[in-house]
Amino acid sequence: MHGSEEKDRLHSTPEEDPRPKLMLRVFGSLAIVGLMVGLMIGRLTTPEPTLLQQVEVQPDGLVVWFSQEPKVHGEHIDGTVALLFDAQGPAQNGRLKVNDKDVNWRVRAADAGLLLNLVAARPLHGEWAGTKVDGRWKLQIHLREE
Repeated sequence: MHGSEEKDRLHSTPEEDPRPKLMLRVFGSLAIVGLMVGLMIGRLTTPEPTLLQQVEVQPDGLVVWFSQEPKVHGEHIDGTVALLFDAQGPAQNGRLKVNDKDVNWRVRAADAGLLLNLVAARPLHGEWAGTKVDGRWKLQIHLREE
């Protein structure tokens, strides 16, 4: 019977391959390149955020200008009008008149975008409609007393 000792290199145990294992490096490089290409494609296909550009006070309402059409969710809550926009922009506030009575409005940042609150001493009802004008989005808000 033959032992496992080395005699003239004629034993059954193969020798260690002196060449480095390159397959791990190749797969690692392919993974890194794939990740970088995916990040670049994702960055190119991400839409620009919607920006609040301006708020104009008009008789019996507001006109809100955006860079593009935002998602809008509006509610009437205990006599106030609240609109949530999927947009970014600065906090603002002001006052307007509805039937010669004051209405306070405020735009502030919320978790899901911008929140516009319209509050008065009596219950309000609001209607809003948006249109595209010169590449921007115009949202008109009309208020009336309930």
